[in-house]
Amino acid sequence: MWKWAWTFTSLLLISGCGGEKTGPDYIAEIDQWHSERIESLRGDTGWLTLVGLHPLTKGVNSLGASADADVILAAGAPYWLGALAVTDDKIMFSVHPDAEVELLDGQNESRLSSCTLATDKESPPTRLTTGSLVFYVIDRDGKLFLRVKDRKSEVLKSFQGIERFPVDVHWRLTARLDPGPATLNVPNALGQKAASSSPGVLVFEIDGQEYRLTPTGEPGESMFLVFGDETNGKTTYAGGRFLVIDPPANDGVVVLDFNRTYNPPCVFTPFATCPLPALGNMLPVAIEAGEMMWGNHH
Repeated sequence: MWKWAWTFTSLLLISGCGGEKTGPDYIAEIDQWHSERIESLRGDTGWLTLVGLHPLTKGVNSLGASADADVILAAGAPYWLGALAVTDDKIMFSVHPDAEVELLDGQNESRLSSCTLATDKESPPTRLTTGSLVFYVIDRDGKLFLRVKDRKSEVLKSFQGIERFPVDVHWRLTARLDPGPATLNVPNALGQKAASSSPGVLVFEIDGQEYRLTPTGEPGESMFLVFGDETNGKTTYAGGRFLVIDPPANDGVVVLDFNRTYNPPCVFTPFATCPLPALGNMLPVAIEAGEMMWGNHH
């Protein structure tokens, strides 16, 4: 276990880092970032394709569209797809004789009859595909789930983008990273909590008022922030939003660009296992920057 922090004596609310971020170039930069984000969502296995999350038990779990299957898959799946045999030390998938399943590995696909599956805890997970479906096993604090994606999902077909607040340099802030606990207990949508490494506590100001947020990440690397604010449940998702933060600059400055704030996958599907804001990561102020709420059913 480690403990690490950058400490600084001053904190500034910036207007474009000396001016170079205040004009059309900065807006174009944020627009480009958001455009790439949207294209990623539209990918064949992006979050818009997530259609299922099924708990697995030890022993044999039958899979298929049949109502008699232990794991009933979405429409379009084979009536009987196969079976997942879960033991303490491995997960084995056997394909039903009437089904066609392939191992999805980048651009290479090969038909199979059985294989041992790695979970996402071992990153990357073993991904299998049948028809338009992609499925694999995820591990959430020792509990196993079958995650299913559909490359022809209705959400993907109907997706038209995400509304955003206007890009405003007022929300591009500088912060210092003060010492803090080496780990952060992060809750998730399944009701679990997991300890994640934290490099410290971000201290910053908004309109002269000091605030603190705790990100996760390793020393000297990019940080990940799950936070809530007063817009949640109104103009933004009730479960908070995400922000990726670059490592501290050589002078120790950390940039918090809330214009790059984005929605968690749970906005698009009830089958995601999103992290939620940890204790202390709820801001008593409205961050009117970044992505707004998408849809009206989550």
